[in-house]
Amino acid sequence: MKKTDRTSPAESASRQPNSESSSRQPSRREFLSKGSAASAGLAGAAVLGRAVRGAEPEAGSSEPVRLGIIGLGGRGTGALNDTLSINDNVRLVATADLDPKKHQVLKRLDKYGDKVAVPENKQHSGIDSYKHILDDADVDLVLLTTPPGFRPQYLLEAVMSGKHVFAEKPTCVDPVGYRMCLDAHQKALDNNTAIVTGTQYRRQTNYVEAIRRIHEGAIGDLINMTARYCSRGIWYRARKEEMTDTEYQLYNWMHFIWLSGDQIVEQAVHNIDTMNWVMNANPVSAFGGGGRFTRPEDSEMWDSMAIDYTYPGNRQVSFMCRQIPGAAADNSNVIYGSEGIATILGGNGGATITDRDGKEIWSMKGDIGAAYKQEHKDLVDSIRSGKPIVELKQTADSSMTAVLGRIAAYTGQNVSWDFLVKDSELGLFPEDFNVKNSRPEPQFAIPGKTELI
Repeated sequence: MKKTDRTSPAESASRQPNSESSSRQPSRREFLSKGSAASAGLAGAAVLGRAVRGAEPEAGSSEPVRLGIIGLGGRGTGALNDTLSINDNVRLVATADLDPKKHQVLKRLDKYGDKVAVPENKQHSGIDSYKHILDDADVDLVLLTTPPGFRPQYLLEAVMSGKHVFAEKPTCVDPVGYRMCLDAHQKALDNNTAIVTGTQYRRQTNYVEAIRRIHEGAIGDLINMTARYCSRGIWYRARKEEMTDTEYQLYNWMHFIWLSGDQIVEQAVHNIDTMNWVMNANPVSAFGGGGRFTRPEDSEMWDSMAIDYTYPGNRQVSFMCRQIPGAAADNSNVIYGSEGIATILGGNGGATITDRDGKEIWSMKGDIGAAYKQEHKDLVDSIRSGKPIVELKQTADSSMTAVLGRIAAYTGQNVSWDFLVKDSELGLFPEDFNVKNSRPEPQFAIPGKTELI
């Protein structure tokens, strides 16, 4: 790695040597200021091609919804299994991934028969392979399952190309990406195209029912809440000798903030989404801290954070996340009301409501597997009905709430929501992105030194 002065991850991620390689993508600043020429062409191609399912007359709706996927890693493979197993009339027709070897996943999808029909010329590889999916008139619905740092631009380009979208969480890792998500949300509404996101708890029956009861007053006036996503570790991939700095960071993307957003954004966003859902609002501000004890030397991630969020009405949410081997795990949301307490556990943990004395009033088991599938069924059903779901803003808000907590911890400052969404210029994605480029020495944030931008 090239040596640099010590800087914050935000500053590190923006420093890139110039390159004229074809692997360069338009910077986010360029994309936002003048639009993407590629996307303009894609939009035209979509208009001239076959009608996207959901846009055609009712008589044509018997054709399968044609799927393309960008990102064939673990979550991409999971999303394919979920949508192919729950939906009867869909067909995977195109794939894209940085690594050509990832297309081998298609062999594991043989069990779905003619729901998978991807010829070799539609198995695209390389950093620009996503463009082939968006420029394919045979693709109706695109699944975005790459590392999160790419999500905002891919979302916006997909919507501009006239595609329906499934986007994994989180949908952004910085304020610049958040604004791109809001733009994409509005464009999808204008286009009458769908965007469903990978916040499966929004479709998990025990979550839906518990939060409905909370909103209807089952625990009285809402006082405060605690939320925790504490796990025992996360994967790490050692660098291979032939890799450039950028190739390595893409390969080991969880550990670099411009790609993952840190644990609070990439993983714990599920609990943060639940917080916003329960509070029925975005937070006003965040104050917190954390640190790192067990991360590999070149990881930019912290391994623990504790954030106090203030919501409208001066309601408080105490949030904690960590990934420390050997430490206790806890994935829970506990909501305290004037008349009772609601506990909603992650995964299959279920939900309960008790009175203030601890007597159980209501409970329901959890089934996260069904929720993973339901989000894909709801998406395809909405396309077929001609009433597409567009839920990007709620997930962008939750992703930004996670970013708010991370920035408060990294900088050691009390940070307001209004500052980040209106004034912050923080954009982590490299301005001149190229897979062959070197990268600054990885640096982790230090409160009091890392600047609030």
